[in-house]
Amino acid sequence: MCGRFSLTTEEQRLNEFFRLAGGEEPYVPRYNGAPTQNLAVITGDEPSKLRYFRWGLIPFWAKELPRSSPVINARAESVGEKPMFRRLITGQRCLVPADGFYEWVRAGKKQPFRFVMADGSPFAMAGLWDAWKSPEGGLIRSFTIITTEANKLMEPIHDRMPVILEKEHHEAWMGEKDEKLLQKLLRPLPGSKMQVYKVSDLVNKVSAEGPELIRPLAEPDLFSAD
Repeated sequence: MCGRFSLTTEEQRLNEFFRLAGGEEPYVPRYNGAPTQNLAVITGDEPSKLRYFRWGLIPFWAKELPRSSPVINARAESVGEKPMFRRLITGQRCLVPADGFYEWVRAGKKQPFRFVMADGSPFAMAGLWDAWKSPEGGLIRSFTIITTEANKLMEPIHDRMPVILEKEHHEAWMGEKDEKLLQKLLRPLPGSKMQVYKVSDLVNKVSAEGPELIRPLAEPDLFSAD
């Protein structure tokens, strides 16, 4: 499962990491990217540009904008079989840049955790995208994030996690034609390359934005004076 993520990396560093030359729109850090929002992706047809697609896949054959829960994730184990994804895996793959994603544990209340890279770097989640034309003629490009089984770090909190691609596999995910090789990329990133920490429940609110959402939650000092 991946239902919320952040991309707050400084623009120059982001451009260097992904070898970007700019974007369609001015870069704005996102601390709480959520489904149905327009968020950054990198596509194989324009690999040096940051583009902004709607999160929640709308297949090109849809007759109307879906009113039910958006298709924000696709399971790695079945992505090559389901009709909605089968065509996309062969030619409409994308990178979804991020520098953290959130997951929750319910223990009385929903406690959010933020998962990041151990070295503090940005990373790319494996995605698929499609373009849908409305009956009125408007075009919406949308994407979904591929998920896989949880690694050891993730397991205590959730049994699924986004597919995080090793940097040396970015080009293969964008351009490889062999589906068997592509499937080998859809595996859990080792937990040793990641770290996790609690964050404020402010992130629970979809409209919330700002640096306070990604700060580690201060644990109470049990020995402090009243």
